[in-house]
Order: sequence, then C-alpha cells, then structure tokens
Amino acid sequence: MNVNQSCVGSSFDDFLKEEDLYTEVCQTAAKRVLAWQIDQLMKKQGLSKNAMAIKMGTSRTSVRRLLDSSNNSVTLQTMQKAAKVLGKTVKIELVDDQCSCSSCSPK
Repeated sequence: MNVNQSCVGSSFDDFLKEEDLYTEVCQTAAKRVLAWQIDQLMKKQGLSKNAMAIKMGTSRTSVRRLLDSSNNSVTLQTMQKAAKVLGKTVKIELVDDQCSCSSCSPK
C-alpha cells in the first residue's frame, strides 16, 4: 500500500478509496437501503412478494433478488418496475468525488 500522508486519517471514505473498496462498499450500501425501502413500502401497502411479482410482471424469484440486500445484480429496469408499483420513482445521479488527493483521484 502506498500511503499518501495528506490523506492519512482524513476520513473512512478516504481509507476505503485507498484500499480500492469505496465503490464496492457504496454499491452494497445503496442496495441495502433500496431493498429496505422497497420492503417497508410493500409492508405499508400490504403487498406480499407474490402480489408484488404479479404487479411487476415478473417472478417471485426476481422480487426475492430485489429484496436481498446482498444481491447487487438487480437491474435498473427491475428497480424501476418495483418503484412504479409502489408509486415511486428511482433517482440516480452522478456526483463529484469528495477526495482530490493523488491516491484517490482517477488515473
């Protein structure tokens, strides 16, 4: 590991970037939040996995994958279908990287 002194101890995000784990951790966190939100909305609206699958025009297996917080292979199309059934939309945006030190900046 090449330690850049200007980044040492600056933040946990910087540490994850230095270890090349930041993207993976962010993806997992985003999927967990999405799965939790969908699960909560399904409960609030009284929708079972089977009912959700029927409304989405997909299989229960697909809904289970969507609700599995450790499964990062769910497609944007599946997320959008689920959101529509629940009366929501999916919002994805690109944001600036927070750290500008040489070990965190794209090469």
